[in-house]
Amino acid sequence: MTTQASEKKMMALEDFPFQTFDKVRYADTDRQGHVNNAVFATFLETGRVEFLYNPESPLAAEGAAFVIVNLNLNLLAEINWPGRVEIGTAVTKVGRSSVSLVQGLFQDGRIVATAETVIVQMNEQTRKSHPLSDTARAFLTQHQLV
Repeated sequence: MTTQASEKKMMALEDFPFQTFDKVRYADTDRQGHVNNAVFATFLETGRVEFLYNPESPLAAEGAAFVIVNLNLNLLAEINWPGRVEIGTAVTKVGRSSVSLVQGLFQDGRIVATAETVIVQMNEQTRKSHPLSDTARAFLTQHQLV
């Protein structure tokens, strides 16, 4: 799914199977008084981390970790302080050792950014891709767009 396609299909937070939020901090703002574009990536990270790293039910195999191999971020509108950002996350594809995500950032009910990310599970010793477990595949598939 391309960014343009994801924008058309994912226009509401409710369209995403996983949702969380982050607080906009004054320190996130730039000279123009809106949230700095680099902080958009931090908000996306909040969504990915809460989705992928549940301490009670880890997705990554023992001795493996998730790494980003591609991130495409589309900035659509400003984010302003004060407030909060709603973060939606959905799986678009599950591979042998990778997962593709689409995310949306929302403020006050309007979409302000979309992102597509490819994440690979990497063996921490060999630094090579490591196959996803059946449990991880089942969880990721459960959050996949249809």
